[in-house]
Amino acid sequence: MKKIFSFFVFALTFSFMHAQENFEVSTLRIGPYKVFMPRTEAEKIAGIKLKPTDGEKKNIVQYNGEAIQIEIFDHYVNEANPSVPSITYMVTTSKKFKTKSGIGVGSTRDDLINAYRNYPNFSVRPEWDDKIQKPVKDSGYFTLEDSQAATQLTFKFINNIVTEISVYLNEGC
Repeated sequence: MKKIFSFFVFALTFSFMHAQENFEVSTLRIGPYKVFMPRTEAEKIAGIKLKPTDGEKKNIVQYNGEAIQIEIFDHYVNEANPSVPSITYMVTTSKKFKTKSGIGVGSTRDDLINAYRNYPNFSVRPEWDDKIQKPVKDSGYFTLEDSQAATQLTFKFINNIVTEISVYLNEGC
């Protein structure tokens, strides 16, 4: 009886720990990190200091052993808080992070199209090489735009396989 009870407690503990993991991706988040999240809140989750991004410096955080790149910029909130350092961009190449539709790194371009064909605002475009002024062969982006949140969720694909997921503030450019 003690063994059964011990096994039950172990199983319950393990399932509770597993339930706390957050590998969800959406137009607002990658795991526990969200676009517009204040730097101080993100630092509590990361357990490290995050530096403002200047275009070259990048913050790499680990979440349950998986890497997420986070960029911090000053974000206007309101007149009382005109400049708050917040997350504006995140990217991961981890296969653990997935959308509610099950799309993530390793999914195919067809998976993306099948999952999001009825999404109100998506686009597919080739990757562009600025040096030669031509599209990169077999490389592109599938983007979901969230107009209400002013964010985008982009899947980079190479040879029709998703290799990277990014979530970022859409500045309308």
